[in-house]
Amino acid sequence: MGFWSKLSAGIDYVNQLLGKAASIMILLSCVVSALNALLRYGFDVSNNWPLELQWYLFAAAVMLGTSYTLKRNEHVRVDLIYSQLSDRGRLWVDLFGLAFFLMPACLLFAWLSWTTLFYPSWLVTEHSLNSGGLARYPIKFVVPFGFLMLSLQGVSEIIKRISALQGNTTLPAEDLHYEKPMQ
Repeated sequence: MGFWSKLSAGIDYVNQLLGKAASIMILLSCVVSALNALLRYGFDVSNNWPLELQWYLFAAAVMLGTSYTLKRNEHVRVDLIYSQLSDRGRLWVDLFGLAFFLMPACLLFAWLSWTTLFYPSWLVTEHSLNSGGLARYPIKFVVPFGFLMLSLQGVSEIIKRISALQGNTTLPAEDLHYEKPMQ
């Protein structure tokens, strides 16, 4: 296994872990929602932190789940010609889309969200203005981090497609088809 294959496998592994963490965050947000309802309606205790924590968990799940979703080839796409192409043609379309659309957009969004969203918030240690509210800057970090991880998964997918085009590896069929059959 060469350097590029190891790099791709490492990125895939990290994003697999982030995908599992995102799944757990969805479950935790449901638990926090139930806890908030119990506190509010069962004990007449109203506080904003459970609601904000629920929002933070959902936001983190979305931002961390995007790279895992790309790894699994499950992002929503519009197929106009892709299904009519050969596997090699699909590899070229994927490579073009990843290199010229996904990567520039993700890197731009990562940089912009760092410079205009997270960093200014971190400098002032921004907190929610709501009573009992949480710090805002930690969740704002998740946005550039999520775009960075999506960019890295894009690098992994580019590596896999170049390797497949060179004949060094064969991608699984689910990586070359947008639609998953219903089971």
